[in-house]
Amino acid sequence: MEALRSTGNNDEPKDTYHLAYIIHFILGTGYLIPWNAFITAVDYFQYLYPTKHINKVFSVGYMSAAVTVLFTLMCWTRSNHVKLPSVRTRMNIGQGLFVLALMVAPVTDWIVNGRRTETVSDVTFVVLVSMVMISGLADGLVGGSLVGATGELPGRYMQAVFAGNATAGLVVSILRIVTKASLPHTQKGLRASTQLYFVFSALIILLCIFFTNILHKLPIILFYRNKKHHNSTHQISLSSNFWDVVKKIRWLVTAIFVTYVVSLSIFPGYLSENVKSDKFKDWYPIMLITTYNVGDFVGKWLTAIYVPRGSKGSVWWCMGRVVFYPLFMGCVNGPTWMHSEGPVIGLTLMLGVSNGYLTSVLMILAPKSVPIDEAEVVGIAMETFLVIGLVVGSALGWLWNFEH
Repeated sequence: MEALRSTGNNDEPKDTYHLAYIIHFILGTGYLIPWNAFITAVDYFQYLYPTKHINKVFSVGYMSAAVTVLFTLMCWTRSNHVKLPSVRTRMNIGQGLFVLALMVAPVTDWIVNGRRTETVSDVTFVVLVSMVMISGLADGLVGGSLVGATGELPGRYMQAVFAGNATAGLVVSILRIVTKASLPHTQKGLRASTQLYFVFSALIILLCIFFTNILHKLPIILFYRNKKHHNSTHQISLSSNFWDVVKKIRWLVTAIFVTYVVSLSIFPGYLSENVKSDKFKDWYPIMLITTYNVGDFVGKWLTAIYVPRGSKGSVWWCMGRVVFYPLFMGCVNGPTWMHSEGPVIGLTLMLGVSNGYLTSVLMILAPKSVPIDEAEVVGIAMETFLVIGLVVGSALGWLWNFEH
C-alpha cells in the first residue's frame, strides 16, 4: 500500500521515538473524547431527564452540527479566492470549544446544586443539548482538519488517528466506570462522580491542545508538507474540484456512509434505551457502550497487523453489515433466548469490531488512491460522508421506538 507513494521517500526523516505516530494517536483520541463523554454519562442524564430520549437527542444534535461544519469545509475547498486557516488554527479553535462544552455540565450542576423544578430542568436540558451541538461543531472542525492533513502522510499515521478514535471510547468508558464505582450509589455520589468525569475529560483535551502545537514542528511533518508544496501549491490542493475527487473514490465514500448509518442507528440509542437488564439495571447501558468501544478499539488496532491491498472486499463487507438489523431486532422481538444479556453483548462486540476495522481500512486506502495534491480533499470528503452517515443513522435510530 505504501508503495503508491514510495518514490522519492528515501530521504524521509526518521520519526524519532515514534513521536509523530504517538501524537496522531493522541489527537485521534482527543477529538472523540467529548462525544463519548456525553453518551457514556447516560446513567446521569437519564436520572436528570427521565422522560427524554437522551442519547438519541444527543446523536442527532451532535452529528447535525458536525456535518454542517464539514459541508462548510467542503465548500471552502472549492473556493479559489479564500484560503482555509491553517490546520493548527482550526484544531486549536475546535479543541477550545470542546473544553467549553465539557465544562458546562459540571458547572451547571454546581449552580443548580440539586434544586430541580420543571422549569430548571427544561432550561438545563436546552443548555446541555446546545453544548452537545457545540461539541459537534468542534468535532467537524477538528476531525475534518486532522483527517484531511493526515491524508497527506503515510498510511500508518491515519491508522494512528483511527486507533486513537477507538481508544477514546475505551478511555471514557473506563473513566465513567471508575468514577461511578468509586463513589456511593446515591444522588450526591452520582453528581460528584459525573463532575469528576467531565473535568478529567476536559483535561485530556487540554493535553491535545499542547500536542497540536508541537506536531507541526516535527521534521517528518515538515518533510511531507514541503513535498506537497514541491508538487503543487497549497492553494491548488484546496481548490481541487471536490466532486471530481469524490467520483474517484465513490465506492469508498458510499461504504463509509453505509458503515456509519448501520452503526449509529444501533449505537448508542438502541443500546442505551431499547434493551433492558434486571440483573445490571443502570449499569447495563454503560456495559453495552463499553463493549462496543472495546470492539471498536480492537477493530481499529487490527489494521496495524493487516490492511488489504484493494478496497473491493472491504466495500462489500460494509454493505453486508445491514445483517445487524434483523439480529438486533431479534434481541427485542425474537426468541426468548435472544432477549438475555449474552446475545446482546456478543452482537454489540461484533458491531464494534466490524465498525472499527472497516473504518480504519477505508480511511487508510482512500487518500492513497489519488495524487498527493488531492489527499487533503479526499480526507475531508471521507470525513464528510462518514458524518453524513452518522446523521442519517442517528435519525434512523428513532425507528426502534416503534418496534412494538
